[in-house]
Amino acid sequence: MFKGTTTYHMNSCETIEIFYDLRTDLDKLKYAMHILKIVQDVTTENQNCFRILQLVLNTLYTIAHSDKNLDLTLSIFKLRLLCILGFTPRVEKCVNCGEKTENYAFSLKNNGFKCLACSKQDKSTISMSESTQNAIIYTITAPPKKLFSFNLKDEALEEFKIITKLYFNEKLEKEYRVEDLF
Repeated sequence: MFKGTTTYHMNSCETIEIFYDLRTDLDKLKYAMHILKIVQDVTTENQNCFRILQLVLNTLYTIAHSDKNLDLTLSIFKLRLLCILGFTPRVEKCVNCGEKTENYAFSLKNNGFKCLACSKQDKSTISMSESTQNAIIYTITAPPKKLFSFNLKDEALEEFKIITKLYFNEKLEKEYRVEDLF
């Protein structure tokens, strides 16, 4: 690939992964298209997007080659993408009082965890289980190749899905819905 006067030109290329399994399952295809629509909205041409590309390829690979819950995969993708874009939630301690505790709620207004005492004063907090807390922390801190290596039970999955969806839509100031594709 080389740069011409106004555009890039390509001499040749070779396909490494074609994600064939995405074409054979309509649900997987829908989620993959949704992810690519989000990436198209948050990136620009000539921007260094190596970390986003790595996240997208890992996500597409997980969707295509595993039976992992698609909502969990999408939620992990959204939260990690926000971290790459500079919207990492603060999860080490309460964002309000600084107290470290076992149980937190997620504050959309203050971008992170709040202790239960502080969360009672904030209407933008969402209560969550310890499993959801651990999933959020893991998604933020995990190495890229191990990002999708966990599962959640139904209740924790629903909490994780709601928190990531609301946080994602608030930070990007746009509502992304998988249902809008088809």
